[in-house]
Amino acid sequence: MTGRPTTARQGAKGQAGITSHTGLAMVVVMTGVLITAVDTTIVVLALPEIERGLHVALSTVIWVVIGYLLVITLLATQVGRLGDMFGRVRMYEAGFLVFVLGSLACALAWNDAAIIGFRIVQGIGGAFVTANSGAVIADLYPPERRGRAYGYNSVGWSLGAVLGIVVGGLIVTYISWRWIFWINVPIGAAALILATNVLHEHGERAHRRLDLAGMVTLGLGLFGVLWAMTTLATSSFDASVAGYLIGGVVLICAFVLVELHQAEPMLDLSLFKVPTLAPSLLASLFQGLANFAVLFLVIMYLQGPRGLSPIHASLLLVPGYVVGSGVGPYAGRLADRFGPVLPATVGLGVQVVALFIYAHLSLSSGLWLVVVASVVNGVGASGFFPANSSAVMKASPPQMFGISSGMLRTFANIGMVFSFSVAILVASRSISKHLAFAIFVGTTSLHGHLAAAFTTGLHAAFYASMGFMALAAVLSATRVRHARGRSAPGR
Repeated sequence: MTGRPTTARQGAKGQAGITSHTGLAMVVVMTGVLITAVDTTIVVLALPEIERGLHVALSTVIWVVIGYLLVITLLATQVGRLGDMFGRVRMYEAGFLVFVLGSLACALAWNDAAIIGFRIVQGIGGAFVTANSGAVIADLYPPERRGRAYGYNSVGWSLGAVLGIVVGGLIVTYISWRWIFWINVPIGAAALILATNVLHEHGERAHRRLDLAGMVTLGLGLFGVLWAMTTLATSSFDASVAGYLIGGVVLICAFVLVELHQAEPMLDLSLFKVPTLAPSLLASLFQGLANFAVLFLVIMYLQGPRGLSPIHASLLLVPGYVVGSGVGPYAGRLADRFGPVLPATVGLGVQVVALFIYAHLSLSSGLWLVVVASVVNGVGASGFFPANSSAVMKASPPQMFGISSGMLRTFANIGMVFSFSVAILVASRSISKHLAFAIFVGTTSLHGHLAAAFTTGLHAAFYASMGFMALAAVLSATRVRHARGRSAPGR
């Protein structure tokens, strides 16, 4: 009897200590997400200047974006596993350090190989940050408060995307593309110092093994398919393209077989046996496949047929990110109160509406319609992300937070990587592939009949994105029956 109050007081004291640091720790996590989001959008605006400054071919410059996303995709589960083994906070901080060093190297790049290689280093750091951020939040917050926490995390992503667009446009227009990487150095260094003083380990360590065979087969498989698709964006189908495509598909199939026989696979397919996890991960994949291309497609429309400069085109998309950042925390609270299924599914449905608006843009449409569509899309995305992240982490066993968080990022990133390639291929069906690619990177514009034909191609790409987004919504909605099953008596 005498020991029990003492233990309770000690537990309360410990909990109070954790709570006093939780807000500041959340700021650190948001900063990491913000920096990686900035680097995702800011490079898009800098592609034309990078191409001209380093004399990079059109078919090569896009790997500055795809290479970054691809390495994050491959490492997401592995660095999440390292977080389970050696500490999620330690791996998160290591990600900051690598990201800052990669940014420094990118700013000093001298040719196409250098910029792509250093972007891969940046991606390694970004993978450590993004894959472990979800697990760090899960350690900081109890299950009933994680939806709100993931909502604030989505604020960091939205603000980072806005800063990437605005600051990137200003830097590229008035200074130099190299400063889009220089700016990460002081911000990342300050965030790293703050993280080492604020974040503390709370999760239990677990012994894991890295799945090198799975990482190699998936990496080479995705590279083969992506190389074939990006090549088709600027040239015709030939034996070389067919070889890369077939080889990539074969290696992806081999990856599945490898995973089924691994003791600790890169993608733990056994998690798909958890009813809520399977549709959550697949919904994330198809949402990324549908939505990541939107930024590229709208910029193609505004810079091509509408003839706007990169900075003026991107500023029209800022309201969507701003409104989305405000909606995120409220959507997270709805997920905490009513469960993640409703806000996630409604958010995906709202994004379908936004894509429908984009699909009806014409040469004479008011530019205010682009703003409206971006706001609707931002609201939908902010409804989906915190709720879906909360669903994944709630369904995951605590000892597998790192793996589950990494798997979520892997599925989302696979969708994002292929989203660009699919969009370019579909959009270029009404115009020369090489010209469509040039319009995307801002090196040419369209007028007259050519502009109308190109806009028709963009409509087809938006309709394809609508299909993927609708499929994500259906997958999300299937979680209703699983939630009801868990709430039934005796479950």
